[in-house]
Amino acid sequence: MAQVPEKKNTAVTDTLAPIARQLVQEPVPLTPEQREGKIQEFLTRAVTAVYPSADALGVVLRSGERLSAYMGIDPTAPEMHVGHESQLLKLRRLQELGHRVILLIGDYTAMIGDPTDKSSARVKLAREQVLANAASYKEQASKILDFDDPVNPIEMRYNSEWLAAMNFGDVLELMSQATVQQLLQRDMFQKRMGEGKPLYAHEMVYPLMQGWDSVNIVEGGIDIEIGGSDQIFNMLVGSDLIRREFGKQKFVVGGDLLVDPSGKKIGKTEGNMITLVDTPEIMYEKIMMWGDGIVPHALELCSDLPMEQVNEIARQMESGELDGRSAKQFLARTIVSQLHSPELAQQAEVKYNAVAQGTLAAEELPETQLASGATLVDAVISSGLAASKSAARRLIQQGGVRVDGTPVTDPEAIVVGERLKVGKKQGGERRLVFVEPPQE
Repeated sequence: MAQVPEKKNTAVTDTLAPIARQLVQEPVPLTPEQREGKIQEFLTRAVTAVYPSADALGVVLRSGERLSAYMGIDPTAPEMHVGHESQLLKLRRLQELGHRVILLIGDYTAMIGDPTDKSSARVKLAREQVLANAASYKEQASKILDFDDPVNPIEMRYNSEWLAAMNFGDVLELMSQATVQQLLQRDMFQKRMGEGKPLYAHEMVYPLMQGWDSVNIVEGGIDIEIGGSDQIFNMLVGSDLIRREFGKQKFVVGGDLLVDPSGKKIGKTEGNMITLVDTPEIMYEKIMMWGDGIVPHALELCSDLPMEQVNEIARQMESGELDGRSAKQFLARTIVSQLHSPELAQQAEVKYNAVAQGTLAAEELPETQLASGATLVDAVISSGLAASKSAARRLIQQGGVRVDGTPVTDPEAIVVGERLKVGKKQGGERRLVFVEPPQE
């Protein structure tokens, strides 16, 4: 169960059950050429793998039948981030093609936590915390998705609708759909056991819970599930359950992850994420702190820029025609324009350049709010200019942090000042705003 097969370009076979659905009704009617272009982009742009194959999914997408598709997000934090943007853009493309699209909030699975890529068990979250985290997800996703389209609006569901209603007998029946050997195929489970680290039984049930979403989210089971490539195992579990329950094929689209040139994922766990609630100025600045090599990759995943232009930018960077800073500024303008507006992106760029040149007064700098009595390490973390407390401590102890122009090397020093400067990178400066006046 849920083995990740080799990616093959196989034709549709008898295993693909007929999909009895209404015909698509596109929000904005597309020409045949536009429709084909959107299908090709959906199947190929920022895609790691399609199961059972991209060819099979392409045939169904071109059939004119209206499919149901979803992406699930566990609200383990109050902010969505740009790593989600690539998958949200895929949902939007399906919406534009007239298919039924659902954003699923994993309010029940978030209480357990997805073990994917985790070297230890996640901390369990209380339901109140999960609901608080999810409170603004619709507003954040609305930067990309249209929940109010009069012809084909995006739907939003919560998996507690069916998971919370299950009794112990239901859970045992679900668990009987997989063997321990099949679930232990996950690389991170093998790694943990090899390292002698605990592997808890509830973590092994998580893929089945996510798979059960595919069965219950729409009548007759879902047709397409979209997620990051790190979710392929979980999504294929859902394909197995769909096949058992309804005798049909669920398509899985595993998207590329937003990673830096070294291959390290950009996200909340790694401490280098850009959230969808970041201000234009903070968003622009964070992008400018990425490595130059990420530019073509990020444009492919996080923008609507035609791939011909993305490839041309990659070519110009490789040839030296386009320098890294200019390329990152283009990337920052593009993403901020898409998530905010072109006007705000332009303002963010002007402010970034002014900060970099040291020409801004303190009141013009991006703000970081601190409680009275905050330590320097707290200030650096709150500013978003260090990925972790250990990284912040190293910066401070090495003399890389200044308060009002003076180096401070004690991480536990109480912050008293107005301007915080972290490192030598452009833009690494904040205006400190205290909730209560600090004690001198």
